[in-house]
Amino acid sequence: MAMKYVRLKKQSDFQKLFKKGKRAFSSSLTVIYTPSKKMTMGISLGKKHGKSVQRNRIKRLLREAFRAVQPEIQGTYNVVLVPKVCEEYALKTYVKHLQWMIEKEKL
Repeated sequence: MAMKYVRLKKQSDFQKLFKKGKRAFSSSLTVIYTPSKKMTMGISLGKKHGKSVQRNRIKRLLREAFRAVQPEIQGTYNVVLVPKVCEEYALKTYVKHLQWMIEKEKL
């Protein structure tokens, strides 16, 4: 069974990660992470991604993609997912890019 992650919600937590976190890039998203005691995940999404319906859909896709790849992550991290603006947002793309970044960064 997959380990549950805690949602990152506080503005101060996001600020710490943006300042001190390591970054990994792909064509569809940026992952910012730091090692921590428990697994936490947040999503940073600006207004440039469209209206709220579109933004909420992107958040749902990212949460599901993270849930799918989480068992592959060794150790625990604070993670912020920052999607890039693109024409088409697909779960398959996010899962593939997250898996690629996990391997690349040896998470």
